[in-house]
Amino acid sequence: MDVRSRTIADPSPKIGDRISKLQPNEIGYIKVNSLTQNGKAVQHETVGTVLEVDLNTAIQPGESVTFEMDFDAQVPVQIRRSGRNNKEGVALSMTQWFPKLAEYDFEGWHADAYIAREFHGVWGNFDVKLTIDKDYVVGGSGYLQNPDSPSIKKGKRTWHFIAPDVHDFTWAADPEYIHDSMQVPDGPMLHFYYKRTLNEEKLKFWKELQPKTVALMQYFSKHIGTYPYKQYSVIQGGDGGMEYAMCTLITGERSFGSLVGVTAHELAHTWFQFLMATNEAKHEWMDEGFTTYISSHAMNEVMAQGKDQPTNGSYRGYVRLATSGVEQPQTTHADRYEYNGAYGTSAYSKGAIFLEQLGYVIGQDNLAKTLKKYFDDWSFKHPTPNDFIRCAEKVSGLELDWYLTDW
Repeated sequence: MDVRSRTIADPSPKIGDRISKLQPNEIGYIKVNSLTQNGKAVQHETVGTVLEVDLNTAIQPGESVTFEMDFDAQVPVQIRRSGRNNKEGVALSMTQWFPKLAEYDFEGWHADAYIAREFHGVWGNFDVKLTIDKDYVVGGSGYLQNPDSPSIKKGKRTWHFIAPDVHDFTWAADPEYIHDSMQVPDGPMLHFYYKRTLNEEKLKFWKELQPKTVALMQYFSKHIGTYPYKQYSVIQGGDGGMEYAMCTLITGERSFGSLVGVTAHELAHTWFQFLMATNEAKHEWMDEGFTTYISSHAMNEVMAQGKDQPTNGSYRGYVRLATSGVEQPQTTHADRYEYNGAYGTSAYSKGAIFLEQLGYVIGQDNLAKTLKKYFDDWSFKHPTPNDFIRCAEKVSGLELDWYLTDW
């Protein structure tokens, strides 16, 4: 990630050369001390950010196996996504903090090195116990099992979370968090964590964000599919905004419009990244683009923007890329773009246009039905581009392989 940032033509200003300047007590790492398969040690080697494991015996279809791992890790000073003591003063933004099993599917393993994009992971049931100083407030993925009976020993509290059917687990902690909650009618409980040290105006924005998030949750559940979990958390932490299982981490010092906008985008990711979970290393536009499309339409309604065409900004962004001379094919691996800017526009703007333009081909009513069928058919299944276009064909009765191929 550091080398990529220091050699690409347009590095992210959020990264730049900052990683290379971290001291030994500031940089993040995970070191595996031991790994066993059914109680017997297995050979393993850390290669960059990937742990390569040679199994003692192959795992057969339908067979169960137990792995136990002991590892040490150091939380980095926050540069990107994960870390401690970020610029807004959040103590711990714990994302991408544990060894994560890579996806194995019909294409084989997807153990891409971490260069700043996403992981293609495996759904599972997480049972997590976090022991931390008792003064900290913790929020994140999963359902808190002991909200009323904290286990406090020697000045530390143990928080117990269970997160079913997710492919990641994220949490954040800070002693200055305000914790608010708001119930979505016939839907999940929403939780909001933000620092009490924000100025009066920003604190007001976080209060006003809460009913807007209820409306956004209702919009996405109506237009894509019902949110299947019982809670969702919006957490001040991280940097920028990033989607995770049953939660998002966003920066909190924003204008009200920006605060709602980033929440809309990250919440929409729940459907396209955490419920269908395309391989973002190969098809990042299916997540970022579809999310951009639906969140643009949601913002137009929830914020009463009155736009005739909510995705006009995506069209303008794509036109700039198409006339820039640096556009690359939509099949380009996310880590292989020559410019970060080309990746961003291809993923977000061009991906949104894929849906908006498809609406002209099959009709807006059929596009709306296609999104719902896509959700119904492919939740928890890691769909590919062809899977989506087949949904559109079945809804519309049209042959659309040409559209996907030319795209």
